Amino acid sequence: MKRVSFQPVPPATVIPIWFAGLCALLSLNLQADDARVGRYSVVAAVPTEAQADLLATTLAIRFPERIQSLGEAVRYLLQRSGYRLAEAESMGPETAALFALPLPAAHRSLGPMTLRAALETLAGPAFNLVQDPVHRLVAFERCSLEPLAVGTAFKTEVTTDEK
Repeated sequence: MKRVSFQPVPPATVIPIWFAGLCALLSLNLQADDARVGRYSVVAAVPTEAQADLLATTLAIRFPERIQSLGEAVRYLLQRSGYRLAEAESMGPETAALFALPLPAAHRSLGPMTLRAALETLAGPAFNLVQDPVHRLVAFERCSLEPLAVGTAFKTEVTTDEK
């Protein structure tokens, strides 16, 4: 009976075969929206959230001293955002009065926050941000039509369950 001797494959041929197999497996993991960047990096070829929704852009801003009113601050925020402020005629007199108010010292520096949150912060809780994504316009509208008088007291009543 003839003996068969085991002869291992030299490492010089194993490594290229192993490397070719690894490359084949890695290329199978690429998806349609992936892009190869450089030799070893793969990134998703999709827009970021801020690119898809311009008002979701994160910013940190300090308004210059020349910005004195809320209206100027809103326009300054929107300068490079891709959005514009709607015409004054389309907004109510409450919004015009809001824009004429001086910029509070607490609002002189904002962020980091989204552009949407910065606009809502400047307007305050009495106004809703209205967005027109087709024309890329923003406006503000009053939350309720009934103005509250300053110093109005609310009567609260507490009831308890008695058994």
